[in-house]
Amino acid sequence: MVSNKKIAVDFDGTIVDDAYPGIGKAKIFAFDTLKKLQSQGYRLILWTYRHGKTLDEAVEFCRKNGVEFYAINSSFEGEVFDSEIQSRKLDADWFIDDRNIGGFPGWGEIYNIINERIEFRVEGKEVLAYSKLKKEKKKGLFW
Repeated sequence: MVSNKKIAVDFDGTIVDDAYPGIGKAKIFAFDTLKKLQSQGYRLILWTYRHGKTLDEAVEFCRKNGVEFYAINSSFEGEVFDSEIQSRKLDADWFIDDRNIGGFPGWGEIYNIINERIEFRVEGKEVLAYSKLKKEKKKGLFW
């Protein structure tokens, strides 16, 4: 079981189709993946632009779909943000957002990226997962 790993997850366009300020249709496998990650010990943080009533609606929508968050728009539950002594950046190990470089790969791919610790690199205009890159054959004894 993984312990103390935090995943910050956006709502609109990531957990659900973007229909802000309304709530869009749940993305395929979003809640299945989030529940699976929680069962493996990951702490989920809802990280969204929403606030007030629209935030409450998003939190309730997730709750009705079986996902309770470790924290909401903060690094931990009960955090009181003070811009004089804190950064607005959340303390998380991964950030899942539909506005990632390279776009949103889908929840199946997200699960594999986290579970298999897949890293990326950019070649030309493509973002490639290291796990899917062709390995260059060494030409000599050391390279």
